[in-house]
Amino acid sequence: MDIPGYVRWFEDIRLEDVPLVGGKTASLGELYSALSSQGVRVPNGFALTASAYRDALTQAGAWDELRSLLAGVDKRRISDLARRAAAARAIVYAAADQEDLRREVTEAYRKLEREYGGNVAVGVRSSATAEDLPTASFAGQHESFLNIRGPHDLMDACRRCFASLFTDRAISYRIDNGFDHFKVALSVAVMKMVRSDLAASGVIFTLDTESGFRDVVFVTGAYGLGENIVQGAVDPDEFYVHKPTFIKGFRSVLSRRLGGKEKRMIYGRGHATTRNVKTPPADRKRFCIGDNDVLELARCALVVEMHYSDKAGTPTPMDVEWAKDGSDGKLYIIQARPETVASRRKPEALESYALKSTGKVVATGRAVGEKIAAGKVRLITNERDLRAFKPGEVLVAPATSPDWEPVMKVAAAIVTDHGGRTCHAAIVARELGVPAVVGTESFTRKVTNGRPVTVSCAEGDIGHVYDGNLPFEVERIATDSLAKPRTEIMVNLGNPELAFKTAMAPSDGVGLARMEFIINQHIGIHPMALAQPEKVKSARDRRTIKLLTARYKKPSDYFVERLSEGVGTIAAAFYPRPVIVRLSDFKTNEYAKLMAGADFEPEEENPMLGFRGAARYAHPAYAAGFALECAALRRVRDVMGLTNLKIMIPFCRRLEEARKVIEAMAQHGLKRGEGGLEIFMMCEIPNNVILIDQFAKLFDGFSIGSNDLTQLTLGVDRDSDIVAFDFDERDPGMLQMLTMAVTGAKRNRRHVGICGEAPANYPEMARFLTGLGIDSISVNPSSILRTSEIVREAEQVTIKSQAVGS
Repeated sequence: MDIPGYVRWFEDIRLEDVPLVGGKTASLGELYSALSSQGVRVPNGFALTASAYRDALTQAGAWDELRSLLAGVDKRRISDLARRAAAARAIVYAAADQEDLRREVTEAYRKLEREYGGNVAVGVRSSATAEDLPTASFAGQHESFLNIRGPHDLMDACRRCFASLFTDRAISYRIDNGFDHFKVALSVAVMKMVRSDLAASGVIFTLDTESGFRDVVFVTGAYGLGENIVQGAVDPDEFYVHKPTFIKGFRSVLSRRLGGKEKRMIYGRGHATTRNVKTPPADRKRFCIGDNDVLELARCALVVEMHYSDKAGTPTPMDVEWAKDGSDGKLYIIQARPETVASRRKPEALESYALKSTGKVVATGRAVGEKIAAGKVRLITNERDLRAFKPGEVLVAPATSPDWEPVMKVAAAIVTDHGGRTCHAAIVARELGVPAVVGTESFTRKVTNGRPVTVSCAEGDIGHVYDGNLPFEVERIATDSLAKPRTEIMVNLGNPELAFKTAMAPSDGVGLARMEFIINQHIGIHPMALAQPEKVKSARDRRTIKLLTARYKKPSDYFVERLSEGVGTIAAAFYPRPVIVRLSDFKTNEYAKLMAGADFEPEEENPMLGFRGAARYAHPAYAAGFALECAALRRVRDVMGLTNLKIMIPFCRRLEEARKVIEAMAQHGLKRGEGGLEIFMMCEIPNNVILIDQFAKLFDGFSIGSNDLTQLTLGVDRDSDIVAFDFDERDPGMLQMLTMAVTGAKRNRRHVGICGEAPANYPEMARFLTGLGIDSISVNPSSILRTSEIVREAEQVTIKSQAVGS
């Protein structure tokens, strides 16, 4: 039988009860009562209603004193704000000491003990009646307390929660958002603690927090209780799961990143309810949860997202907290709220930041946002330092606190030693539109106040802090009135870290995904060194390879996983649009620069015309490395379910060479036509054009590589300064080559596109190719809109000329 009065149990709470128990607790009740039947575990608990807060203040006669105290408060006068806020909290804390309230809290706690056992630990969380609204999204305005045991300590925690309605940051927040201090009340949620101190916890977003891309679930996690992640005190592990293929039944983690997880929060001793301990080195080197846990969390998050769908049935992007219980091994959802930052970005314009020049890198970390900003450093190690902060400075701190929000709003950029992309600094910076680099590890110990720096988050997943004020540019292009041409406009892309953002621009897919970029940037080791590590000569290289591949059964598994995650991320970003990935096209001198590469590569006088492309794949010197490339691509298609991936063979000199590579691919599980697999060829050697009818019998399509085709047609090395002026794709001979390639492919009913930058650099080339009827033009992301306009205009000219001719 439920306790009457101020206590309301989760099973009796729904979303519409926000006025009674606040947004946070209303969401908990909704999760507990509505989603348990769908396998979403939520610990039981109860709420002290907002009426308990209001009635306590009325019975104590505290309203007039509070109104007088807060009359005319000016958030800009930080010391005065702090004094008034402390006095207000003392008033509320004293007023909440009501006997009837204490009795109900004790009885409710005893009921939880009967369900979970004596002296059960509970989490005590504040839930304001105006919290978690679409226009009010800052987290952490009010206090929460963990590992509270016994009726006496629980009542004290509840009183402190009520009092936290008047923290400095909460008062400032209400002023900014136009909330009346006395029309906002506070409820308290009391929930059975999940023993994540013995396991792990974290946060899930049902979209990518940086780009707003909605087709992924983003899971973060670290050992211990979850406060460290929310506060940005640790660099968590990160995982992505692709929604569309997950819904189709494929169970695979799209990508993963190992975080530092420097410390873990566990239960405390004596008066301290929690404490932090260092994470052992062995635990830091492995993920805090396994793939099965990640996939189960993704499933729960999708259930939550769908439950919160709008009236039209469109899923609502969600911010979900989770915890794993180290005692029973089960996963629990302990909070969910609508995500209100990335999901609300306006898509009317594409905004692109780019450095005009680079400089000395003084720190790196996780990039938050995609902007660039410059300013002087202001070190903040405690709240006293905030008084010296000036608008436009770069806030540098070990980690940020919710109390710092007024200062963060006027910072040019934010840099922290600790934290991942879901820490407090990242959440607030994202909402404010301020670039942030988090998790630099030690920047505060290296930098001094007043030093000018440039903070760049426009170079992918890694954020850079450069010494000095570097020049940068911002390009804003409206997309709302963009008319799409009939010719497919695709993108060239090699960096998986830019895939989600790039995929949100108007394009027809990826015409060229460069595998070598992923190998170079995300693996860094020569494929043969991982396929045959016993042949690595350097002891230092052997040690490094052993360290990097320690958590894998064999070194080659490292290559397959890393490459498949990079390629898979690009394929997932554009799914179901086609993504054409080019097999590795390093030249021998480039391969040699990879770790242990010199042990496996010959020295060539002219690598451009040497052991590269298709020649490598069926050759004994690289056959084992090629097998790893195929294994990675097979994993993307068969395990991840990303069948929009097409494979392209580069620098294929002869028909016999083509047949050998296609046969080798089939032996490695990549058989043309099986599962809809299409295999393309780079058309970049004059022989490809001359024999296009014969090559068309072996391949499903062609992509013209205008750079190499121009060099080999004109006999010009474009990298040689003395003759580079002769390199010109617009040469009459080249135009004839392009004409033969396009018409030849179309004659054989094969897809034909171009992936060089000529159409973007020279509008007349785009018009020429459009006139030939080329199927697709693939350019760098920054050239998409400009090329689309040129092609659309060229199509209109072609249509008009055809009409006149008829």
